[in-house]
Amino acid sequence: MFIDTHTHIYTHEFADDRAEVVARAQAAGARMLLLPNIDAASVEPMLQLCKQYPGLCFPMMGLHPTELPPDPAPLLSAMRQRLSAPDHPFVAVGEVGIDLYWDDSRRAEQMQVFALQAAWAAQLHLPLVVHCRSAHREVVDVLRPMATTLSGVFHCFGGTTEEARELLDTFPHFVLGIGGVLTFRKSTLPQTLADAVPLHRLVVETDAPYLAPTPHRGQRNEPAYIPLVLQKLADVYARPLDEVARTIMQNTLRAFPRLPQHL
Repeated sequence: MFIDTHTHIYTHEFADDRAEVVARAQAAGARMLLLPNIDAASVEPMLQLCKQYPGLCFPMMGLHPTELPPDPAPLLSAMRQRLSAPDHPFVAVGEVGIDLYWDDSRRAEQMQVFALQAAWAAQLHLPLVVHCRSAHREVVDVLRPMATTLSGVFHCFGGTTEEARELLDTFPHFVLGIGGVLTFRKSTLPQTLADAVPLHRLVVETDAPYLAPTPHRGQRNEPAYIPLVLQKLADVYARPLDEVARTIMQNTLRAFPRLPQHL
């Protein structure tokens, strides 16, 4: 059994076979699929999928750093209003963060928007799902003042051993999200995990449709491929696969307390 903690199967890449993707995920052992929001346009497709698959698909709410509109204030206000509803369905604030890989021209604004959404997570006692690309120092600087009041996931972690240690030491209530990159032939992530990251500080994810694990690298990713990541984790930690899967499941339920806690 597994929970894919980060999957975008509501996007157009799955328009032709979404039901089959969900069926394959369940056949592979998926008990829940967590759906991060990206922008204004993704909200309704995401929520519609959650209505279609209650108890399986669970939404998050947030504004992705590469999707900032020219003036993000109205959209952020609308998102905050959704999160304030007493019966809201959201299991986390996400996917939010800082991405300076392609464009660093709005660095200050990305940091400001990220800080605002992190504050929502602290105020509402929701986990924070963090996107970080070429912005490790900026992410740490934004979150450090809230380190003791925040929990969540550093999504798609692929950093160095030193970066892993800093994140885990500075943010004791966070876990690292691990996906297909772990299985890539030249990935340094297996050694980083072995050197610096206890198994109880990990969750698994696909980031579908992106970053499919070997042997599907370069193809569209989907939640049914999570067992490949779990098997690689079992290899890295030299533990039985069922023990790894059980530990990761416990980590995930602890990281997302709004999920059903009894499977």
